[in-house]
Amino acid sequence: PRSWKMSWIRNTSRWRRVVFFTGLVLGWEVVARLGIWPPYLLPAPSDVVATLAAGVRNGTLPIGIAISLRRLLIGFGVSILIGLPLGLLLGRSRVLDETVGSLILGLQTLPSICWLPLALLWFGLSERAILFVVVMGAVLSITVSARDSMRNIPPIYIRAARTMGAYRSKIYLHVILPAALPSIITGLKLGWSFAWRSLMAGELLYVYNIVSPRNAMP
Repeated sequence: PRSWKMSWIRNTSRWRRVVFFTGLVLGWEVVARLGIWPPYLLPAPSDVVATLAAGVRNGTLPIGIAISLRRLLIGFGVSILIGLPLGLLLGRSRVLDETVGSLILGLQTLPSICWLPLALLWFGLSERAILFVVVMGAVLSITVSARDSMRNIPPIYIRAARTMGAYRSKIYLHVILPAALPSIITGLKLGWSFAWRSLMAGELLYVYNIVSPRNAMP
């Protein structure tokens, strides 16, 4: 039967991945144990697992994860608060789109690591420097996606709403925003991925001393 054949194909594909990644980890372990490179350049997977387990036992790993997630959520939240209104405004204003929109589109092509020098100059080695890098990595992509979602709304939707007597506020709430919502959500997901990448770049600046929970949260 067709259903049995499709199930067999899915199971075969799944086992291929399992075998591939298992072989990859085993090969990594073998190469690391051969001592071709020192452990600080190529640690063995077993050593990585042991280090992670030690981090869980002494509490440094959960605290570090909590700090990184806090930075990520704060930076992404600020990016949404700035990027969504700005993108919607650019999508509705031709003048702003041709001026501010061009600047944002150009800045959006910069990798997140490019904001590190400015973060150091403006904020020093501080928490605000990391948050600045996260925000700059996510806010531009969210703004561009929100702008594109507004520009891609079929004009007939707005004309039909006006013909039926809808006012500007109702057009925004019941026509423009629902029509733009799928593209906005896509932009938010893209901004989330950029926020993760920016967080990794920002945390290259420095590492807080997280030996105890008391000094973990600056």
